[in-house]
Amino acid sequence: MNAAGMCLTPWMIAGAMTTGLLLSMPVAGIAQQQTPAYSAEEQAALQEADELNEQVVKLYQQGKYITATPLAERALAIREKVLGKEHLDVATSLNDLAELYREQGKYQQAEPLYYRSLSILEKLLGNSHPFVAQSLNNLALLYQTQGNYQQAEPLYLRSLAIREKILGKVHPNVAQSLNNLAILYQAQGKYQQAEPLYLRSLAIYEKVLGKVHPFVATNLNNLALLYQTQGNYQQAEPLYLRSLAIREKVLGKVHPDVAQSLNNLAILYQAQGKYQQAEPLYLRSLAIYEKVLGKVHPLVATNLNNLATVYKEQGNYQQAEPLYLRSLAIREKLLGNVHPDVAQSLNNLAELYRVQGNYQKAEPLYVRSLAIHEKVLSKVHPLVGTSLNNLALLYEAQDNINRATDFFRRALEVHTQNLNLIFAVGSEQRKQSYVKIFSSTTDIIVSRSLQQAPKNSAAASLALTTVLRRKGLVLDAVADSIQILRSKLNSSPETQKLFTQWLQVQQQLSALIYSQSEKQTTNPKAQLEQLEAQREKLEAAISSKSAEFRQQTQPVELTAIQAKIPQDAALVEIVQYRPFNTKAKTEAQNFGKPRYAAAVLRFKGEPKWVDLGEAAEIDKLAIDFRAALATGRPYKKLARTLDEKLIAPIRPLLGDANHILISPDGQLTLIPFEVLKDEQDKFLIQRYAFSYLTSGRDLLHFQSNVNNASAPVVLADIDYNNQTQTVASAKTTNVRGTENRRSGELATLEFPPLENTKEEAAAIKKVLPNAKLLLGKDATETAVKQLHSPSILHLATHGFFIADVEQNFNASADFELTPRQPKILEVENPLLRSGLALAGANKRNQVKKGSDDGVLTALEVAGLDLRSNQLVVLSACETGKGDVKVGDGVYGLRRALVIAGSQTQVLSLWLVDDAATKELMVKYYQNLQAGKGRHEALRAAQLDLLNSQEYSEPQFWAAFVPSGNWTPLNGK
Repeated sequence: MNAAGMCLTPWMIAGAMTTGLLLSMPVAGIAQQQTPAYSAEEQAALQEADELNEQVVKLYQQGKYITATPLAERALAIREKVLGKEHLDVATSLNDLAELYREQGKYQQAEPLYYRSLSILEKLLGNSHPFVAQSLNNLALLYQTQGNYQQAEPLYLRSLAIREKILGKVHPNVAQSLNNLAILYQAQGKYQQAEPLYLRSLAIYEKVLGKVHPFVATNLNNLALLYQTQGNYQQAEPLYLRSLAIREKVLGKVHPDVAQSLNNLAILYQAQGKYQQAEPLYLRSLAIYEKVLGKVHPLVATNLNNLATVYKEQGNYQQAEPLYLRSLAIREKLLGNVHPDVAQSLNNLAELYRVQGNYQKAEPLYVRSLAIHEKVLSKVHPLVGTSLNNLALLYEAQDNINRATDFFRRALEVHTQNLNLIFAVGSEQRKQSYVKIFSSTTDIIVSRSLQQAPKNSAAASLALTTVLRRKGLVLDAVADSIQILRSKLNSSPETQKLFTQWLQVQQQLSALIYSQSEKQTTNPKAQLEQLEAQREKLEAAISSKSAEFRQQTQPVELTAIQAKIPQDAALVEIVQYRPFNTKAKTEAQNFGKPRYAAAVLRFKGEPKWVDLGEAAEIDKLAIDFRAALATGRPYKKLARTLDEKLIAPIRPLLGDANHILISPDGQLTLIPFEVLKDEQDKFLIQRYAFSYLTSGRDLLHFQSNVNNASAPVVLADIDYNNQTQTVASAKTTNVRGTENRRSGELATLEFPPLENTKEEAAAIKKVLPNAKLLLGKDATETAVKQLHSPSILHLATHGFFIADVEQNFNASADFELTPRQPKILEVENPLLRSGLALAGANKRNQVKKGSDDGVLTALEVAGLDLRSNQLVVLSACETGKGDVKVGDGVYGLRRALVIAGSQTQVLSLWLVDDAATKELMVKYYQNLQAGKGRHEALRAAQLDLLNSQEYSEPQFWAAFVPSGNWTPLNGK
């Protein structure tokens, strides 16, 4: 969530969102054990303990934790003395005291008490008792509060299992466990896993308790928060409103839960910048809390903090300051001086002073906030990283550049450790969600390196290190998990079963989209959602399983990457960022419009940064440029303009480098830099060799592992109709692809025969005599899936990518998609909208669903065995396209090939000419055989076509781009 002043303190208003949740209360109501008669003195003592316990519960409910603590300690001491150390009442007191310590942030004191309480309950009641489940729940909450999610999850799951077994699957306590587990997943960014748990919890509550019940309202509140966290404000608002309506009806308009609903609805409006709607809700919420709970209560403090933030974000600093001060005073009084909520108040007050330029007041508050976080939460907790970042910004605003750089570097190390921990488990979607949390800090660090260039080499190095650690990180994590697991298949039946299930779900998803039967009666949308959920679950299992075998790796360092850069080369790391204004007065002024920047790194020396301009302008140029190249329209002016924008600013930094290792971002991932024109009106391919990377971190992964590679495989002259036909008797096409269509038209793809691919395959066979040819009906989807790491995989066929939004620049295709079926599905996953046509692709609607349908989607490509593969060439259309995700590359076939293990990929960016592609590919393989590098061989072939009469235009030769390892094939 947005923080005070910047998106650096997502925890600032979290407390307001979790108040009133069914998390944990002192265990009460446990039946008394059979006990011997007590003396009058002992009975009086036990009576005192009971009275103390009643006071503790009352004070707990009032938020007076410090006042309650000595009473709880006294009650525990009495019960232990009279009842012994293993009694149910002792377990209750231990839990109560642990709860009070937890609320005060005294986690080390709370943990052993929770364990003692749990141990007593298990011994006296057995391992499967509802009170044991509650105790497990409380201990899980402790770990969750500390950010120890891996310790919390199995406790929540065990608590849920006990409740389902003893109470049945439709019980309010089961709903509570589901709710709490969902909160845990939500805290980790596992939104796909959290949502079904919230929905199941809500369904139980509504069935058992009715649709107008406080527990239903709480669940609606939490589900709304989930949607709000993902930016789905339209989904969140009606749930918050329904929750509020239930609470007002059932509890009355003056109740703490009503105040919570008002507070959370205000947070929603605040997140959207609707301050005029948020402020009166906060004020009404505050009035209720003060009336019901008194003016000194933790919830009052939270509400004051939130209201102050609304004022601060609008620049109303005089209204904000006294509210922050009052919130801090309440928290210190009730929670003590060393508590995360106190640290939060200190941080937010410091933020207020920083934006006003009052740095002397801000610094000690930031320092104290950091000290509390390090003491209570550990030195590598995400909130410690946040505190370090905030201090860095303070020093940056004071022009104390060296100190700011030091704190940014410390924050980077903390965030790197947390990223590694989170990335060790969970699905790809979860990883994508989590990495977004750090986008703001990346923007800030890149911004400052550009503002200080070229005088501050430390800031430049830190910025490039940050980008190299984060850009494309999700792809690396997923590919790493898959390859680790593949290496263990033969030694672990359990792993093999998991992997097989993952492959089956991918095939089922692809078949659902591309093998639809007109007689199908089931709901395809529901099937799609179910299969996607299953895939997410399996991805998470694969990630967790592979973590068991993953070796500990050191964080990526600039020196390690620099050592991999050849002397004749330069790494050009392009990044899209939002410029950050350290001295902005309001949150709305913090970040400017997105821009592009580039860092250039040679084999020695410091990195150099340069700003390239506004992203919107450059993106439009890139899209227009690609469209012009694809259709043969005039492109030269665009080629020159893009060179002036992108390459001219970095050219002075390249020195004598003639090999550019380029890692683009955003829309720049979809253009061939070779076709840009320099000031001498020459194509850049005539001046430089280009190798495309997801990030410069790729250089660390280029160790060849080809010992287990099999012979090259070439698929060509594919029979899309699976019937006897010749080129002469069938309509052919000179384009290796399909016209773009929206995702709602996935089932309408039609693939005419290609005229030149048989000749292409024969020519490649001459160059690679040991290559296995799969032609005609033999070039099947099943055959490709059965391959085991061919050293080279060449597919000459139709490729396709179906965009979310219609793009008309490919309208020059000489055939249309046959509208044989209506729109059936809107498919979000880009790996299901990208693929290759293989044998029988035009008959896919006549085959049994789940069998070989002739369409190999990128999702299925990710499951291929390409661990020892040196090169994949997709001699087809649009195989390099996909959905662009800023900072994480293109989601399409290339991404799938990297996940499958391929070292090098050659793919196309638009519809390619059949005859020209054949000529290009033949020359390419001849150059490879002559010992040229995997990328240089393509460049030489492209230059040959450029210098030819028939294919000199870039439309014919420039669509194919090389990515990954550029070195020669092994043995060449």
